[in-house]
Amino acid sequence: MKVSPIERGANYLVLVGFALVVLGPIGVIVTMAFGPKDASAAREGGAFHPENFPEAWEIGRFGQYMLTSVVVATIVVVVSVLASILAGYALGTMRFRGATLVFYIFLLGIMVPTEAFIVPLYFDLRVLGLTNTVWGVALPQIAMSIAFGTYWMRTYFRTSSLALIEAARLDGASSMRILWQVLVPIGRPAILTLVLLVFMWTWNEFLIPLVMSPNGAVRTAPLGLAFFQGQYTQGTALLAAGAVMVALPVVLLYVFLQRHFIKGMIEGAVRE
Repeated sequence: MKVSPIERGANYLVLVGFALVVLGPIGVIVTMAFGPKDASAAREGGAFHPENFPEAWEIGRFGQYMLTSVVVATIVVVVSVLASILAGYALGTMRFRGATLVFYIFLLGIMVPTEAFIVPLYFDLRVLGLTNTVWGVALPQIAMSIAFGTYWMRTYFRTSSLALIEAARLDGASSMRILWQVLVPIGRPAILTLVLLVFMWTWNEFLIPLVMSPNGAVRTAPLGLAFFQGQYTQGTALLAAGAVMVALPVVLLYVFLQRHFIKGMIEGAVRE
C-alpha cells in the first residue's frame, strides 16, 4: 500500500506525541533523581547530583528490600513458569475427561481480583503459620501467575505443529521428551515473554506483601519505597532516586529480553 508523504508525516507526529506522553513522566522522575535534594545542595552548585542514589539506598534500606524482592520474584517465576508449562502442555496437547472444566477453573484465577480474596487468604495463611514469611508472600502470587501462565502456554501448545509432535512420537519419544526437547526449545519466545510478565507483576506487587507481612519482616522494594516517603525523607530528589532504583531491575530485564518479548507478543497476537 502506497502511503503519501502527508500521511507518513501525520503518523510520525502521532507516534511522537504518544511517546512524549509516555516518556514525559519518566523523564521528570529521572531529572528529579539527579537534582539537588534541598536548598543547601542547590546553593553549593551543580545541577547533577548522583550522590542522591547511594544516600537513598542507605537511608531507605533498599538493599534489604531489593534482596527480599529478588528472592520472592525468583521463587514465583521459577515455580509458576514450570507449573504453567506442564499444565499448558497437558491442556493444550492431550485429550482427557474434564480438561475443559479444569481449564475454566484456571481461568477463574485471572478473573477474580486480588482484593476479593486477600482477607480470607490472610487468615488461612495465618492458621498455617505462613504470614510474615517469604512463602506467605510468594504462594498467592504463584497461584495467580499459574492461572495466566496456563492460559498463555495452553495457547502456544494448541498452535504448535501437530506434524512435529506426531513425528517425535513415531520416533519413540515419550510425552515428557516431546515437551522438553521439542516444544520447549522452539517455544522460547513465548516462555521468555511469560518469564518477563510474571517477573514484572511479582516485582511490582504491592497489596499481597503489605497484607501477608503485617510486621514488615518480608517487605519488598515497592513496599519499602512507599514507606520511604514520610518515614525516612520528605525530599522529592531522594524519593525519585529510590523510585528509579526500584524500577531499574524490570527495565534491565525488559531490555535484555526485548527481542524475545516482542516476538512472543506478535506470535500470540496472530495465533488463535
